[in-house]
Amino acid sequence: MDGLLALTFIAVAIVLVFDYTNGFHDAANVVATVIASRAMKPGQAVVVVGVFEFLGPLLGGTAVANTIGGFVDLSALATGHAIAVVLAGLLGAIAWNLLTWWRGLPSSSSHALVGGLIGATVLAAGAEHVVWGMDAWRNGGQLTGVLKVVAALVLSPLIGLVAGYAIHRFARLLLRAAHPRINTRLRRLQFLTTAALAFAHGANDAQKSMGIITLLLVLGGHLADFAVPFWVMLACATALTLGILTGGWRIVRTLGFSVYRVRPLHAFDSQLTSASVIFTAALIGAPVSTSHVVASSIMGIGAAERPKAVRWGKAREIGQTWLLTLPAAAAAGALALLAMFPFLS
Repeated sequence: MDGLLALTFIAVAIVLVFDYTNGFHDAANVVATVIASRAMKPGQAVVVVGVFEFLGPLLGGTAVANTIGGFVDLSALATGHAIAVVLAGLLGAIAWNLLTWWRGLPSSSSHALVGGLIGATVLAAGAEHVVWGMDAWRNGGQLTGVLKVVAALVLSPLIGLVAGYAIHRFARLLLRAAHPRINTRLRRLQFLTTAALAFAHGANDAQKSMGIITLLLVLGGHLADFAVPFWVMLACATALTLGILTGGWRIVRTLGFSVYRVRPLHAFDSQLTSASVIFTAALIGAPVSTSHVVASSIMGIGAAERPKAVRWGKAREIGQTWLLTLPAAAAAGALALLAMFPFLS
């Protein structure tokens, strides 16, 4: 029993490490446009984002945590092996996060986590122990499991692209006769939209780690039912916020300068679009990627103004990273579990 308790403790610690890497990986997604438009200095942005990132997980509900905690079924495995599977999936996700951060690519921590867990679960227990969600027609069309995650992966950037395009066209129409001094007001308004985006990011992203820790506590027999304890919310909020404060400045350059030249109106529209999409997804339990949504909203805004000025080559590079994330993280999760096999006998 002491061994299981130690393994559970290690796994929970690794979840918080993942949450931290998620934070510094996704810091750029939240602050890139506000810094690129010169609405805030990096220090100001980090303070505003840090406060609202912390509040998001505490006040944003647990719908995403329920989705993440329920797409694999490890009940057929021995307790120690089940916890090891989750641990291997986490290590695979962390490895992919670090690789893409080092390369300066805004990939999805959410889908790295899902991919890592799928790879480890399939290797340990078989594909039938993954809740694929392909029977949505039996549930009245309600999406569940991996299908819900993949649907969010596909639809969220498309929604971000279309919404960014529409919002920017509407904003340009409203401000067509505005004096250039309007840029000063737009920069000030970004304090609100940046706070909203940080809150939405915290509400969606920290819930993924909350769901995994709660799953570990259930597997280890420390919880009777899947219900996220308050201390788990607090721990995940803290780890994510610390990651945000550390920052991922390589990716700031990619999103803030390499996709489209961002000015105050572009930044305001991108933050408004991204915050709306991400928080709506958090409410319905869809684990979306902030990277996907922010990057696609910038592309939509650029397409609404000057399509030829959008650096579509960088967009293709980002898109290829998105497509690679699930299978690459799944392979990393499976490899991590293979490396752990000698210690599980």
